[in-house]
Amino acid sequence: MTFSAQQISALINGTIEGNPEAQINNFAKIEEGFDGALSFLANLKYEDFLYNCESSVVIVSKDLELQQEIKTTLIRVSNPYEAFATLLQKYEEFKPRKVGREAPIFIGENTTLGENEFIGAFSRIGKNVTIGKNVSIYPNTVIGDHVKIGDNTTIYANATIYDACVIGNSVTIHSSTVIGSDGFGFAPNSENQYSKIPQIGNVILEDHVEIGANCSIDRATMGSTVIKKGVKLDNFIQIAHNVEIGENTVIAAQSGVAGSTKVGKNCMIGGQVGIIGHLTIADEVKIAAQSGIGKSISKKGSIWQGSPAFEVSAYKRSLVGFKNLPKIQEKINNIEKAITKLSQQK
Repeated sequence: MTFSAQQISALINGTIEGNPEAQINNFAKIEEGFDGALSFLANLKYEDFLYNCESSVVIVSKDLELQQEIKTTLIRVSNPYEAFATLLQKYEEFKPRKVGREAPIFIGENTTLGENEFIGAFSRIGKNVTIGKNVSIYPNTVIGDHVKIGDNTTIYANATIYDACVIGNSVTIHSSTVIGSDGFGFAPNSENQYSKIPQIGNVILEDHVEIGANCSIDRATMGSTVIKKGVKLDNFIQIAHNVEIGENTVIAAQSGVAGSTKVGKNCMIGGQVGIIGHLTIADEVKIAAQSGIGKSISKKGSIWQGSPAFEVSAYKRSLVGFKNLPKIQEKINNIEKAITKLSQQK
């Protein structure tokens, strides 16, 4: 499909500088642009690429002041990254969606499916399952008994959804993710062995949640593990039993949240963050990558870093001291030598 710069500008409420009839039929990074491609500039460290960019159209900030002449058409917007994301979403919508049922598949008794479904080969859907309309289930997916899945949801290949879990509308679950596996519940007995505690709860994914590949979200011991509306989880994330993740929170790859912790809404959690169990994290908290959270965070909008983590302002001050430790140690050693020398002279 081919679009003009004018058509693209209308979709993102932009202002054109250059040729409004410039033709676009592909996307490219600004450093790899080519004729017919659309690129964007959101991070100014890539600005130098703009002046030699071969893309036909580049989306830039309305406030960008050009330092050199350019040969490409610009579309100026308030937020280039957001505008480019909007266009990519529109591009996905234009792609034809698979519909129908491949073979072989298994569908249990008393299971109902809405219209326009796609079910890939070798998928298994249990009994008493309810699936909404426009749902895509890719090959080798396993869906347990008594599961509920809302409209417009996509479940990619090799994903597994255990019994009685609830999946909302417009949810995306990527390949090899497991929803509803047993929580890590064991109790030591008198013989110093561990007895398994049955996990009889479920997992609830609310609307517009996206779960990356190879994630594991454990079912609750009792009640529900809940991933609230709009949450986005990256790949390789572990969410333990009875955890609650608040609305529109995002968590980057290789992070883990231990049992019964409640994370607020609109939080941003970096990669490889570990959060211990039974904590409460306030709304709008930001946690830097590789941090270890060992206590509840009650201050809304605060930023935490380190392991164990503390507020970022204190962390930065401490880091300065830590980096200077060799110099401080050298000064102490010199003082000790001077004192020893003075004492020997008496």
